[in-house]
Amino acid sequence: MALKQLSVFLENSAGRLGEVTRTLAQAGVNIRAISIADTADFGILRLIVDRQDEALAALTAGGFTTRTTDVAAVEIDDTPGSLARVMEFFQEAGINIEYLYASLENKVNKAVIIFKMDDHEKGLRIIRDHGLVTVDSF
Repeated sequence: MALKQLSVFLENSAGRLGEVTRTLAQAGVNIRAISIADTADFGILRLIVDRQDEALAALTAGGFTTRTTDVAAVEIDDTPGSLARVMEFFQEAGINIEYLYASLENKVNKAVIIFKMDDHEKGLRIIRDHGLVTVDSF
């Protein structure tokens, strides 16, 4: 199942990340996974939150440029080689992973990896076919 990720486009300047987190906190939104990629001029903050609609409304009202994207959150064992095994499934199927990051989800002996795939539907089929567990909400 698809999970919705929020991407927030930010100027690469002091305090902008704090403004986003403060805006979400004031809206009562909990961040469940977070990643930031930056260049010299701007950054892309990627978030999985517990209340998507409220987060999007608060960020838009705060003047932030946002976008939603389908991603897959896959639960894997928290052991050496677990991620490598999943990556082999994608490689064998010809699925390109555009980026990934881990979530703040806390389950004993489990990790949750967020995948952005070039072919989302095919990627979800591979996940299901290999009996992997997806997380569809946090």
